[in-house]
Amino acid sequence: MAEERQSHVAQLKQKKDVKQALQQSPGNKEQAAPKVETKDKVWFGSYLLVLIGLGVLYYLFTLRFFGFSETVVTRLLGYTKGAAFIVLALGISKAVQVYLVGRISDTVNKYNLNRILRLLVSLVILFIITTSLFANWQTAIATLGLASLIFGFALQTVLSSFIGWVYILVRAPYRVGDRIKIGDATGDVIDVSYLDTTLWEFGGQYLSTDHPSGRIIKFPNSDVLSSAVYNYSCPLFPYIWNEIKFNVAYESDLEFITKVMQEAAEEELGEAMMERVRTYRELLAQTPVDELEVREHPAVVIRASENTWIDVMVRYLVEPKQAGRVKTRLIKRLLERLNAEPDKVMFPKSNAR
Repeated sequence: MAEERQSHVAQLKQKKDVKQALQQSPGNKEQAAPKVETKDKVWFGSYLLVLIGLGVLYYLFTLRFFGFSETVVTRLLGYTKGAAFIVLALGISKAVQVYLVGRISDTVNKYNLNRILRLLVSLVILFIITTSLFANWQTAIATLGLASLIFGFALQTVLSSFIGWVYILVRAPYRVGDRIKIGDATGDVIDVSYLDTTLWEFGGQYLSTDHPSGRIIKFPNSDVLSSAVYNYSCPLFPYIWNEIKFNVAYESDLEFITKVMQEAAEEELGEAMMERVRTYRELLAQTPVDELEVREHPAVVIRASENTWIDVMVRYLVEPKQAGRVKTRLIKRLLERLNAEPDKVMFPKSNAR
């Protein structure tokens, strides 16, 4: 009874996760209570002490306590006010990070929001510094506009990469943790910065499998605006089809081979995997995707080869990052069972002695 209840709860959770994917929600939006660590409290206390110190300094400047000239005092008051606004902006940013972003349980969304928050704070601090250096806001805005125009011409490539970062956030062709292919680069996304994306490469020049190569790949975010992105970890359907092919003789017992290969694949994948695929299949019926082609059970395909053998393939769904390990285990399992019946399963043999 307890097992049935747990299975039912697991199915409900799976359906909830997939519905979020169908709604283009890239993660679980359930909120958790924010956890304020000791270092965060230290930061809040530091910001408060600095603000108090700047307030005292500002008050002393208004009293002409240090005997500076009127021009110097006016500038010092502006600088002190600007410094206070910067500290206040940093304090608000820290509070948002702890009490709002900290509530988000999805690590990808949290990562992206922290990136956006740091960018906004940087822009606010830049604006405060600029306005503190000039006498009025009109001059500051005109200076910022002129600087933006100059940098726009000089840094077109950088700006296009920044626009690519915005596109990645809005359209989400990939997220941190996804396995992707773009151009000649294939790997797991480990960082998406303002200007470039970092992949932990798998496969590559020296490997024939999908094992990590140990190399890091960086490419500008602008590439997503002009290149096709292949995402193996799409939340709508986070599986890929994989297959294992054997050559057997025409005289082999094809019915027996089909049964063995299908049973071995089902045992390797497990009922839990097939149940998850079954849930996705039901929900994909609500989309333009042909759910009839999404089978929870492995399928065996038999085709005539170009030579004198028959190609027998078992096709199954697997999580992208588990594809290599599952294939290795499944090949061992299949060979063990097929080789045990040499009268029914006839493999090609070399004539070399």
